[in-house]
Amino acid sequence: MHIVVCVKQVPDTKIIKINPKTNTLDRRSAPAILNPYDAHAVQEAVKLKQALGQGKISVLSMGPPQATEVIKKSIEIGADEGYLISDRAFAGADTLATSYALSKALEKIAAKHPIDIVICGKHAIDGDTGQVGPGIARRMDIPPITNVIEVTKFDKENRIILVKRKLTNGYEELEVQLPCLLTVEKEINQIAYSPLPNMIRAARYKPNIWSVGDLEAVDKAQLGLKGSPTVVGKMFTPPKLDGGKLLEGAVDEQVKQLIEVLSERKELLNVK
Repeated sequence: MHIVVCVKQVPDTKIIKINPKTNTLDRRSAPAILNPYDAHAVQEAVKLKQALGQGKISVLSMGPPQATEVIKKSIEIGADEGYLISDRAFAGADTLATSYALSKALEKIAAKHPIDIVICGKHAIDGDTGQVGPGIARRMDIPPITNVIEVTKFDKENRIILVKRKLTNGYEELEVQLPCLLTVEKEINQIAYSPLPNMIRAARYKPNIWSVGDLEAVDKAQLGLKGSPTVVGKMFTPPKLDGGKLLEGAVDEQVKQLIEVLSERKELLNVK
């Protein structure tokens, strides 16, 4: 069983600021971390490997050289090996170009060791699109199962997994034939404390780093800015909401006060 987890280095959005002049994220204002959803994806891969009693976990990322840190963090969680594709040709990639580059790297990994499951976080906290995982699945021609909150059963003999996924108005259970791609929610598991041997191995680990030239049959027109049709017109911090009004008195009196407030704000009542 070979599981590949796609991970991303992102700025900590609890700290990051927006540059008022350029209306873009000031990535220098916050430390870089492993995307939290991706951490749960790695943990789920470890959980599956432990349940099977065997297998191999690879992690793959695209980014600048310093993104090797998220590879090391993944090794600390329990991954076996890591790959980073890093090249100026990848710079400025949107989700379309990113999924293309990652799929090419996955092709090279699969040529050495066929892939059974690809796991991605639900989305990256710096973009929040949730498009890269399904984009990879489309290019690999495998089924994407999104918003997974539990892998309930694994049939190794028939190469089938049963998963539970979150919907807007409920849940859905699916039986999926391997190979497939899963995108996972944070609630799928709890990140376990890393054992000391993992921490030592992660500190010493040197990821495999590939440039564009190391990948096979790459169409450079589909990489980076050239391969990115998405254009961000503007980014801004939402204005702060006005302070609320505390309703007083008995329930009937509070209802009257609420009606008065809503009457003053007709847009909340959708009244024209």
